[in-house]
Amino acid sequence: MSRNILVIGAGKSTSYLLDYFLEKSNEEQLHLTIGDLNPESISKAVKDHKNCTVIQLDIQNEAARKKAIDESDIVVSMLPAFLHSKVAVDCLALNKHLVTASYVSDSLKDLEAEVKKRGLVFMNEIGLDPGIDHMSAMQIIDRIRDKGGKILLFESFCGGLVAPESDDNLWNYKFTWNPRNVVLAGQGGAAKFIQEGTYKYLPYHKLFRRTEFFDIEGYGRFEGYANRNSLNYREAYGLQDVLTLYRGTMRRVGFSKAWNMFVQLGMTDDSYTIENSEDMSYREFTNLFLPYSPTDSVELKLRHYLKIDQDDIMWEKLLELDLFNDQKSIPLKHATPAQILQYILEKSWNLNDDDKDMIVMYHKIGYELQGHKYQIDANMVVIGENRIHTAMAKTVGLPVAIATLAILNKKISTPGIQIPIKKEVYQPILEELKSYGIHFKEYKVPYLGYNPDSVSNED
Repeated sequence: MSRNILVIGAGKSTSYLLDYFLEKSNEEQLHLTIGDLNPESISKAVKDHKNCTVIQLDIQNEAARKKAIDESDIVVSMLPAFLHSKVAVDCLALNKHLVTASYVSDSLKDLEAEVKKRGLVFMNEIGLDPGIDHMSAMQIIDRIRDKGGKILLFESFCGGLVAPESDDNLWNYKFTWNPRNVVLAGQGGAAKFIQEGTYKYLPYHKLFRRTEFFDIEGYGRFEGYANRNSLNYREAYGLQDVLTLYRGTMRRVGFSKAWNMFVQLGMTDDSYTIENSEDMSYREFTNLFLPYSPTDSVELKLRHYLKIDQDDIMWEKLLELDLFNDQKSIPLKHATPAQILQYILEKSWNLNDDDKDMIVMYHKIGYELQGHKYQIDANMVVIGENRIHTAMAKTVGLPVAIATLAILNKKISTPGIQIPIKKEVYQPILEELKSYGIHFKEYKVPYLGYNPDSVSNED
């Protein structure tokens, strides 16, 4: 008899996830049910598979949601993070295991005691970042600790980027996941981390001007800016005594400085709406954030405001986005600056059909063993196939799929709300990911600790 896996949400990150379940459906006796608000966007190959059923599912429709969950053996929620709680409450009431790629929310934590009591596994943070970052980091950390070593330094960066062969714009960037999250990155409080035993705080308006640089063999140089709160992982990773703990996002060198122009202008603000935003031209939108002048052009005002010269590459990057075009209009009513900026950027930064994206992850781990200090640099690079089968979809979807099948087969059985930091979880998943070309290269390098020379100067 088939075991039914319900996947709720079939967005950009699910192509490999769905393929994995269907490829294993015969040998593992699986039936895949996909519930999505817009099922017409699901590929014909998936829809027509004999072991697959596609249903239209509005997550706000309580009766339909509960019916779909009740008919499943395990639920995979690929919905936006704020919607997981509805699914989680239903899974608990109906005694179903749950898998998500999202961070554990406070509302989910409130269910912990009852989830354990019912013997259910609610696995979270099992995608790319969070997910592969946890598993790969803990594999190295546990290996060092098993030898008697003490962790002194932990830095980790991850970025969804465009592959070198598809890198054809001055920003060296294209959207490979939710564009809204990119536009709003870093907002909602100061970034917090520890460097050499000292707490550091980076407010949003300074975030993109303090970046760390690193080189990935074969792929060149990258930069990283701090994520919101690196200290969240101190307890999870058992790094309460670590001197440096820093997690960040990777971009190509120069992106953060250029992005900072939008931050300083106020274009990334999502807290208010703009009157008469519908049919406003790109040029009019840009002019909203600049001082009034009866004589100076929008271009001249912006260059003066941001202190950039006409021959500066920063200026070329702005021109490339067509920000001064008075013919292109914005079809968004009552939109926030961030929503309008996202609309403009999507016109330039979306992947073309044959474009390939690239995932890069980098860990730097310093430790002390028998009185000597050592450092391991580890990195992972994954290149996508095309706009649908992206490296982002591969690295998010496959860990979710592998964990789901492991729970279904009782290979992961410890009940509770958890993230993949235990050996019983990460070892088999990382091993299977290798067969899909997802693996880390490790390098032993001299221990340098925190290197201030790797940090860019602020303006």
